[in-house]
Amino acid sequence: MSSIKKLAGQTIWYGLSSIFGRFLNYLLTPILATIFASADYGKITTLFTIAAFLNIVFTYGLETSYFRFSAMQPEQKVYNTCSSSIILTTAILTGLLLLSAGSIAGFLEFSDHPEYIWWVIVIVALDTLCVMPFARLRQSGRPRKFAAIKILNILINVGLVIFFLVVCKNDHEKNANTFFAVIYNPEIGLGYVIIANLVASAITLLLLAKEFFQFSFRLNPDFWKEMMRYSWPLIIVGFGGMINETIDRIMLLKLYPGTIEQAFSQSGIYSANYKLAVLIVLFIQAFRMGAEPFFFKQSTSENAQRTYARVMKFFIIACCFCFLAVVLFLDVWKYFMGTRHPEYYTGLKVVPILMVAKIFLGAYYNLSVWYKITDRNLTGAWITIGGAAITILFNWFFIPVWGYMACAIATILCYGFMMVTSYVLGQKHYPVPYAKKKLITYIVICILLFGIHQAFLLLDLNVWINRGVGLTLIGLFALLILNVERKEFQKLPYIGKYFAANPV
Repeated sequence: MSSIKKLAGQTIWYGLSSIFGRFLNYLLTPILATIFASADYGKITTLFTIAAFLNIVFTYGLETSYFRFSAMQPEQKVYNTCSSSIILTTAILTGLLLLSAGSIAGFLEFSDHPEYIWWVIVIVALDTLCVMPFARLRQSGRPRKFAAIKILNILINVGLVIFFLVVCKNDHEKNANTFFAVIYNPEIGLGYVIIANLVASAITLLLLAKEFFQFSFRLNPDFWKEMMRYSWPLIIVGFGGMINETIDRIMLLKLYPGTIEQAFSQSGIYSANYKLAVLIVLFIQAFRMGAEPFFFKQSTSENAQRTYARVMKFFIIACCFCFLAVVLFLDVWKYFMGTRHPEYYTGLKVVPILMVAKIFLGAYYNLSVWYKITDRNLTGAWITIGGAAITILFNWFFIPVWGYMACAIATILCYGFMMVTSYVLGQKHYPVPYAKKKLITYIVICILLFGIHQAFLLLDLNVWINRGVGLTLIGLFALLILNVERKEFQKLPYIGKYFAANPV
């Protein structure tokens, strides 16, 4: 239990940075949705979709390799090799992409603003140089500094977006004789969102300077090749995962049967509603920050499999509460997309589908421990390729028919496939006693509670009555969990004593 306690403690810190930071970042959604119509918002999401793809290429699985090899080799040796490698490749890739920026801008329909592509490439380079310093903070169990820098990054990003697009833009439009009005250039437009991110990334690297310069430039060819043999399948895993997460936005631009502005609008509506899966996304991200080094450290423990099974159980229960907290109160969450452009609300129907898909994805992250520990990363790559194939093929055939709804359905099919496949293969190569039937039951019950709530909404009663029903359904689910898992909760540190009484 002490190991789970440690994971929970670190997850809380990673969660604080993730939740607080992402919450601030999500506040940009109503701001940007108010400033920009859905088509322009779609352009913003397209640019950062490209950045997400490039991040996979630039880091090529070295972060996970660092955690894996640090458990077997001197940590400084591993850190030197990873840092040296990533600096060299970042310099090469950045140069090549900057030379190709014009062609990339044309393909993405940004020929009028190729500078947007240049700025995004520099952001990716800066973020890549931060990867190993952040990984060292996680490996050495220093989540507080990790959290502080992550939060500051978001504060700077959000603050600059508000400064440029609210303060300066308003003064410029009012023809005010102020410094703020002078520095705003309307030709840059949504480019200010990229500039804010660029400045935040540069400052983040400066804050990580101590960790960044703790390496010696050494690139032992034999050891580097050994690490690459482990990490190269993770490039496919990461790239395939990013395809599953973001390729649908690009495919909407190319396959939607309408004008390019209508396609950008579809992408903007879908992306804004995608962000309403915020609770599960935040929890999964926080969990992964602590879980990846934790899983490797636990791999040599006698009770590793039992620990992994218990972690999965608590993870799924937490995800179920996140699911209910969002889908039972969509009439509240929708205001995170602002009120000026109500066309965003037409996409609310994809949110429950995406929430279930995120639960599947989180379960897959837990299940994937088997191939990372047993050095079968190539199998993980094939699983991800299968998921990516589902995503691409389903969207290819059905985006012209269903628009962004096809993207949501493809997402749940993809992550469902990856979760089930990883479980089946994992039980053959590294059996873990997951409480499969119980966890499936919890997820099904949550979906049924959502269905009950939707049926109740058809009565068209007062909005506060509807919200009261939502709270009641969450309460009933909580009572179910407390009764079924009472013994598990009794074993938890600090709070276990509160579950020693007779069942409710």
